[in-house]
Amino acid sequence: MTPQAALIEMLGRVGARNGTATMVSTEELNQWPAAAVAAMKTQNLLLKARPAKSVVCPGCEQECSTMPVHTVTRANAPAASFVVCDKRSDTNRVPILAARLAQWRCDAHAVCGFVTACLGLQQTTVQPSDNRLLPIGMARGNKRTQMLCLRLDGSLALVVGADAMPLADVVGFENGSFTLDVAVIRQTVDSATTADPRRTPSTAKREARKIDTQAMYASWHKEYKALKKRRPNMSDVWYSEQIAKSAVGLGRDASTIKKHMLA
Repeated sequence: MTPQAALIEMLGRVGARNGTATMVSTEELNQWPAAAVAAMKTQNLLLKARPAKSVVCPGCEQECSTMPVHTVTRANAPAASFVVCDKRSDTNRVPILAARLAQWRCDAHAVCGFVTACLGLQQTTVQPSDNRLLPIGMARGNKRTQMLCLRLDGSLALVVGADAMPLADVVGFENGSFTLDVAVIRQTVDSATTADPRRTPSTAKREARKIDTQAMYASWHKEYKALKKRRPNMSDVWYSEQIAKSAVGLGRDASTIKKHMLA
């Protein structure tokens, strides 16, 4: 199994559950490529979950069906977990190691976070109007800006307007990290029609304006820090006036710049 195949397997499981959390045991992850598991954890595609409440009994070679786990806490020692075997007369409590109960989870929100990080997007605050379509954020092409969504209906797909592409088709693995094919996504943003009735154009425009405004504030803050480094001990008014005169100021008033350059 390659790292890319491991991620595709994980995405397939999340899609099969329509975006709800899928659990993976540490025991299973130990059979996956170590580089893939490390990247999933680093990129928050895998998050630590509560220990499993049931396991296949390891008491003998028969490995009976899944049984509930019982855990006893002790004051001066680690908690002890076990399952109760009721199939054999010579077996009762079968100890279960804590490592066997450890598990990790992945869900649609983790996948959305991965997409925003790969594309450098700000995750949207727009609430989904359809439980099969989860808004991610405003994605930019070379010509247009449109809302990017994650479709949860059976398999995961990135949706722009009326067009969709399977997420598995645009994932990759490079230099120890999972990636997305940014060029393909940008092309889709430019070419996709905006006929998706599940969002309104006004929402998209509002999100785009919000992103542009925050980028402008960030550029003021960056220029403020640079000016302060070059010319320390000047007043904030002086810094804001210098920014207002520059191209970064975008014609905004110095008093407006002063309010946002410090954030």
